[in-house]
Amino acid sequence: MNTADQSFVKIHNQKIILNNIIHHYPVSRAKLSQMTKLNKATISSQTASLIEKKLVTEIGTGSSSGGRKPVMLVFNKDAGYAIGVDIGVTYMLTMLTDLEGNMIYSDYIELEDNSFEAVEPILLERIELVSKKAPLSPYGIIGIGVGIHGFVNREEMVIFTPNSKWKDVNLKKILEERFRCPVLIDNEANTGAYGEKLFGAIRQCKNSVYVSLGIGIGLGIVVNDELYRGTEGFSGEMGHMTIDFNGKQCGCGNQGCWELYASEKAFYQNLSHLKNIEKVTLEQASKWIQENDGDALKALKEFGYYVGVGLTNIINTFNPEAIVIRSNLIESNPIVLNWIQSTISSRISRYVHQSHQIYISQLNRNATALGAASLIIQHFLMDSKYINAN
Repeated sequence: MNTADQSFVKIHNQKIILNNIIHHYPVSRAKLSQMTKLNKATISSQTASLIEKKLVTEIGTGSSSGGRKPVMLVFNKDAGYAIGVDIGVTYMLTMLTDLEGNMIYSDYIELEDNSFEAVEPILLERIELVSKKAPLSPYGIIGIGVGIHGFVNREEMVIFTPNSKWKDVNLKKILEERFRCPVLIDNEANTGAYGEKLFGAIRQCKNSVYVSLGIGIGLGIVVNDELYRGTEGFSGEMGHMTIDFNGKQCGCGNQGCWELYASEKAFYQNLSHLKNIEKVTLEQASKWIQENDGDALKALKEFGYYVGVGLTNIINTFNPEAIVIRSNLIESNPIVLNWIQSTISSRISRYVHQSHQIYISQLNRNATALGAASLIIQHFLMDSKYINAN
C-alpha cells in the first residue's frame, strides 16, 4: 500500500471513530474497537490524534467487569461554534450553536425592506452580533450556514428569490470575504428538512418530505437519509407546481402555482377579503378561529383544502414515510390538519396505502437556521483539514 492509500485509510478510520464517539459517548476505546471492528492500535493512535485536536476529551473511568477500569471518551461539543441564518421574506433569524447543534444564542429581526441592498448590511451586522456571543474555544466560529427562501444552485449561488426579487447574488463569496470562514448557502426548505431530520419529527424516517408554508411554499426532500437536491440544486420548488392551468399569475413566471392558493400569504389575503379589511395578523386570525368566526373558519378550510391538494401530489410523487409541515398558522391552529387529511383521503389513489404520517414541525421557526448550522458542523467535522492522518 502506497503512502497516499495509507493516508486515505487513516483519514477514513478517524472519521469513523469520531462519528461513533459523537453518537455513543461516553465510550471506551475497547468499546470503539468492538463497534468499528478496528484494531486496538488503530483506535489508540486515532483517538490520541482527536484528543490533540481538541475534538475529543477524556473523562473519568467507566465500570469494568474485571480488570482495569476503562477511560471514557467524550465528544468536545464546545471545540467550536456554528452560525445558522434563516433569511425569510419578512424576517431574519440568526443562531449560534455548539458542535452538537445546541442553541447558545439567537437573534430575530423583522425586515421592512427585503431587497438585497437593504438586507445585506443587516445580515452582516446580525452575524457579527451573534458571533460575539460565542465563548472562547479552540476553533472559534467554524462556519456560517444560510437558508434562503428561493432558488439556490449547486454552486450555492442565489439564482432568484420570487418573493424578494434577489437575482444572481453570490452571497457565499460576500460572507466568506467578510468573515474569513467556510460558508454554505442552501434553500431554506433543504436546511429545514436537515434540521428536522437531525433533531425533529423525521429523525427515524429514511424517506420524508419537509414542507415550508409561509409567504411561499418550499420542499426539502430526504431520500435514503440524504437530502435530494436534483441536477442543478432546484428540487423541492413544488410551490410552483401548477394546480390551476388558467390561474393567477405567479412571480416565478408561471400561472396557477400551488403557493398562490396554499401559502400563508394566500390565507391572509383570502381572510382580508372576506373581512373587508386591509391586513390580518396571525394573532387576529387565530383569535377568530378559536371563537369559531365564520369567515375565519371558511378561509382556514379553503387553505386546508389547497394544502391537501398539493400534499396529495407530493404523496403520489414521492411515497414518503412522513411529511412534516412548518407553518406558523398551522402550528397555532392545528385544527386545520383535519381538513388537510380529509382532502388527501378523498383524492389519494385507492391503490396507495395511506401509511404516511403528517407531522407539525417540532423545531418550529428554528428549523431552517438550526439545519443550516448543522450542515456547516457536518462540513467541519468531516473536513480532512481537521480530520487528518497525523
